[in-house]
Amino acid sequence: MNNMMSVLFASGNESKLNELTLHRTTASLPFGGRYRLIDFTLSNLVNSGITQIGIITSSKYQSLMDHIRQGRDWDLNRKNAGISVFPPFVYNNSSDVYKGKIEALYSIMSFLTKAKEEYVVIANCNIAANIDYEDVYEKHVNSGAKLTVLCHDGFTTTSRRIVIERGEDDLVTDVYETEISGSEEKEISLNSYIIEKNLLLELVKKAYARGQVDFEKDILFKLVEEKSVYAYKLDAYAAIVDDVKTYYAESMNLLKNEVREELFDGDDPIYTKVKDSVPTVYKNGAKVTNSLLADGCVISGTVENSILFRNVKVEEGAVVKNSIVMENGIIGKNSSLKYAITDKDVTISENREISGFVTYPIVIVKGKTV
Repeated sequence: MNNMMSVLFASGNESKLNELTLHRTTASLPFGGRYRLIDFTLSNLVNSGITQIGIITSSKYQSLMDHIRQGRDWDLNRKNAGISVFPPFVYNNSSDVYKGKIEALYSIMSFLTKAKEEYVVIANCNIAANIDYEDVYEKHVNSGAKLTVLCHDGFTTTSRRIVIERGEDDLVTDVYETEISGSEEKEISLNSYIIEKNLLLELVKKAYARGQVDFEKDILFKLVEEKSVYAYKLDAYAAIVDDVKTYYAESMNLLKNEVREELFDGDDPIYTKVKDSVPTVYKNGAKVTNSLLADGCVISGTVENSILFRNVKVEEGAVVKNSIVMENGIIGKNSSLKYAITDKDVTISENREISGFVTYPIVIVKGKTV
């Protein structure tokens, strides 16, 4: 779609993702056996014809740069448009990087101004979903609203969630943020928006001039008061990954057939960086049930209800249950791994027993030997 561009925020949840983002941004967090979280947003945009994409980084973005390279795997290595990556900009003396989205958007005003597209998709990179932005765009234009916010049915958590309330005409009637867990399903913002570019520039300039930094509080909430925000509800599967608990829970959801079908089996594929790997090898005595395994694994032990990334080795007598083992992980002979997340290049030595709990999985940081 030639009339839309996008600005993505690569960071934002590192403090609650703890060990998982010690060496990377949220956008480059591995997910689902062979993907990074940013793959879903980039694929959604490209599948919707959006090829002018700016990515605003904050810190620890080397792994993100290594992953997206020039955008070739998403057909974004182009002379015109394509991916533009913006390192952190400093507009204040008290912080090393921008304080909030408004300050970050202000720092790329020239990029926005020079782009020929008339509408902007603003999105975080911690969402795993399959979104048709062409449909969102059409609904936004027809609504006459100043801004459209994407939402889905979900639950509040101890991480920041924006709750949407809307009327029969899908105009947002109220909006509030919370960091209190709840068991009642609500309409939760996916932190993805569509807005006319010139309006965005105007709102950002005014907010920045007043020292405002929070896009949701200082722009979204005020537009809701003006009754000019439209809610686009996504009925398909969508995962918000904003802490260790949600990362683990949403990863485990991928073991359900219906979730994988909604996310991967439609007409719009999810692309990722291509790696040439040999097929996974299942040796004598290997037992694998209800699990996702990427290429290059060597399985000699037992794997149940787990997700294994590329080149993982599960040695003889080893048992992996309800766990996530990232790339190049080794589970030594006769070791047991339950309710755990091991980052890249982690080695579990022989005869070890590591066990967390479904609501509190153990995380082992990148490169460690246990």
